Amino acid sequence: AEEVDGEWAVLPDVSPATIEVRIEDLQVGDLADNTEDEICKLRDIIWAHRHLLIGKGNALPPAAVGAICDIDVGDAAPIAQRVRKIAPQFREKVSDLLKGLLSAKSIRHSTSPWASPIVVIIKKNGVDIRLCIDYRLVNGLTKLLIYPMPLINDLLEDLDKVLWYCSLDMASGFWVVSMTDRGRAISAFITPFGRFEWNRMPFGLKNAPQIYQRLIDNAFYGFLRIPPAADQNALSDLFKAGDPEETGESSVLGRRSYIDDILVTAGSWDLLCDRVKALLKACDKWNISISVAKSFWG
Repeated sequence: AEEVDGEWAVLPDVSPATIEVRIEDLQVGDLADNTEDEICKLRDIIWAHRHLLIGKGNALPPAAVGAICDIDVGDAAPIAQRVRKIAPQFREKVSDLLKGLLSAKSIRHSTSPWASPIVVIIKKNGVDIRLCIDYRLVNGLTKLLIYPMPLINDLLEDLDKVLWYCSLDMASGFWVVSMTDRGRAISAFITPFGRFEWNRMPFGLKNAPQIYQRLIDNAFYGFLRIPPAADQNALSDLFKAGDPEETGESSVLGRRSYIDDILVTAGSWDLLCDRVKALLKACDKWNISISVAKSFWG
């Protein structure tokens, strides 16, 4: 049976490009519940921000603004684990997967003194595999980022009173977060084909959920503002050097979201359209992309 440990970074099958999004791909409303005018109104709002929409495929999305992933292990000496054996019948698959990640610029070759091993998980059909990185030793050394994650019960509160909602999935989740140079080096992993390190934040790192949640909370609640263009740096940490946003603006959604799963709720279709417009404006500001295939609008 296929089992994946919470401290293993799963390496997904990737393609160097995504399928171009068409307006017909948007899953907006239902003619059983909505008029054509209502559907067209919301669809037009979404399509006006089509540069934020990501189609099928796992090409690397644009980097989000202001959020970076660092791995703080204090004074710990680098740990370089040995490469683990991969059965001959799976080596070609591993090679293809690494080539895909390189083409998508998700990873790059590494000369880091750190090395975490990859692990091959055989899927239930006994033929296909899932490739993971075992980050347990790295995570054991990493200082914990203290940040409150949402409670599921709080997220579900009052949903029985909602008439309309959108269920959205942020494209490629953690991959929108850039890595610091130190983070890249410590994220290095070893394979039979060499060592590689991440350009963007992978799943499986100790603080990855907190880093992404903090990005989404700030984008939708407006605690810190983006600095002037002259002061921006691709690897600047907004949460260390950012200035407070001006007060008086209400939050985009009025509720928190759970990591990359976003819920937009409203008591009327017009209010839903207004909230979607505000959400897309925030996503545009912070450079956060949305998966078309996994998102349902109304």
